[in-house]
Amino acid sequence: MPTYVTLYSWTEQGIKNFRDTTERAKAATAQAEKMGGRITQFLWTSGAYDIVGIAEFPDDQSASAFNLALASGGNVRSTTMRAYDDREMAAVIAKTR
Repeated sequence: MPTYVTLYSWTEQGIKNFRDTTERAKAATAQAEKMGGRITQFLWTSGAYDIVGIAEFPDDQSASAFNLALASGGNVRSTTMRAYDDREMAAVIAKTR
C-alpha cells in the first residue's frame, strides 16, 4: 500500500484539548482502519508541526478522505505527502531511462 507522511498542526481547539491528544490518536487509528488504511506511527514533535503521522492507505482518495474526516473534528490542520520506499523509488527512477 502507498505510504503517506502527514504533518499536523493543532488548531486553537486542538491546543486547548492537548491533554486528549493520545486518545484522539487512538480514535484516528481506528478510523483509518475502517477506511482501509493503517496508521503505522504518530510522533508528537516540537517545532513548526505538532504531530507527524505515518500511514498506509490503498490509494490517494482514501488517504484524502481520512485526512478530511480527521480535520472535520476541528483539532488539527494537515499537510500530507506521498512517500516512497527504496523499492518504489527505484521503480520511479527506472521510468526516467
